[in-house]
Amino acid sequence: MFSVIFEQYNYAVVIILMMTGLYVVFASRNLIKKLVGLSLFQTSVFLLYITIGKVSGGQPPIIVETHGGDHALLEPVLVAAAAPNDAAAYAGQSDILYSNPLPHVLILTAIVVGVATLAIGLALVVRIREVYGTIEEDGINALDYHYNLEGTDE
Repeated sequence: MFSVIFEQYNYAVVIILMMTGLYVVFASRNLIKKLVGLSLFQTSVFLLYITIGKVSGGQPPIIVETHGGDHALLEPVLVAAAAPNDAAAYAGQSDILYSNPLPHVLILTAIVVGVATLAIGLALVVRIREVYGTIEEDGINALDYHYNLEGTDE
């Protein structure tokens, strides 16, 4: 029982981070804390995709030149030796088991987009603070209600 849990511990970490981030987004009334919760949730999704993209015993798809000259042959080279059990399981399919780099590349792109989105969110929070004088949702809603009801800015 415990061996299964220890083999799948990364899924438990993903679920804990995801639920923590979701709780912070829903429970917090502070805009900065909401952005932190969203970042935490986003990080858990990144970890989930990286975990799913891992191939047990898989090698990076690196091809290097093995012969010199104009008519060089490109042959795949193992970066690390696969475990004997994994090699025996895949012996009938292929000589070498490669990992798919696409999930990792997509996550790198998502990280860049996430950082840019977080920067825009923080810039909006700064502007909200300049206009309303607070970053608490209750204060912002009260000021909006007062302004819309009275038609004044005081």
